[in-house]
Amino acid sequence: MEFKYIIHEKSEGIATITLNRPEALNAFSKDVVEEVLLALEDVRNDETVRVVVLTGAGEKAFSAGADIKSMVGMTSLKARELSLMGEKLCVALENLEKPVIAALNGYALGGGLEVAMSCDLRVASETARMGQTEINIGLIPGWGGTQRLTRLVGMTKAKELVFTGKMIDAKTAEQLGIVNMVVPADKFKETVRQFALELTSKAPVAIKVAKALINKGADIGLDSALALEREGFGVVASSEDLKEGVSAFTEKRKPTFKGK
Repeated sequence: MEFKYIIHEKSEGIATITLNRPEALNAFSKDVVEEVLLALEDVRNDETVRVVVLTGAGEKAFSAGADIKSMVGMTSLKARELSLMGEKLCVALENLEKPVIAALNGYALGGGLEVAMSCDLRVASETARMGQTEINIGLIPGWGGTQRLTRLVGMTKAKELVFTGKMIDAKTAEQLGIVNMVVPADKFKETVRQFALELTSKAPVAIKVAKALINKGADIGLDSALALEREGFGVVASSEDLKEGVSAFTEKRKPTFKGK
């Protein structure tokens, strides 16, 4: 599969999707979004892939967001289409039945941060800077930022970040719960790789079910969420992965999970 705006690589059970427009700070255009969606569909159907890493080319940016030049003269209809385009990508990342790590190697602004927040986990270089900066050009977040950011940091802090449009450094983002960890720049790529490799060793069926339960349970009442968890627990209990995990535990060896 040939791509023009992304790099799609697979190794060691990890699919790495790299936004490859460093001259535009890896901004999202329609073509970029479509290519990432194609790569995610490929990953979905590839049983050898256990984990996805989404990152940006170069050292300056994960993604500076949607391409602002494309917004010149934008009508309400075109704005809705742009919002739906980003929403489709973010939902695809959230619903992928495999864990997705956003590797934030630089700026993650506007739509770039919104895409990162739709990933399951976020690792940031100490040089990364993040922000919902749309207000600075008279806009609001349109790819889920008002919703996912609020769920991550709470209403008060989300309002501050959205209303001011300010950028925060990686350490502040970690303190707020936006990123899972902050890594020195010279150790960033290897740390992301080791984190992804750790996840490849875990039971795929259990991760798939756990991801779905966490995502769905966040938006419903506790009783309903616990009922879903019971069902999910039953599904995982019948998997070959569980049998392998129990056998490996009793035999004092590392399990070899097959995702079945």
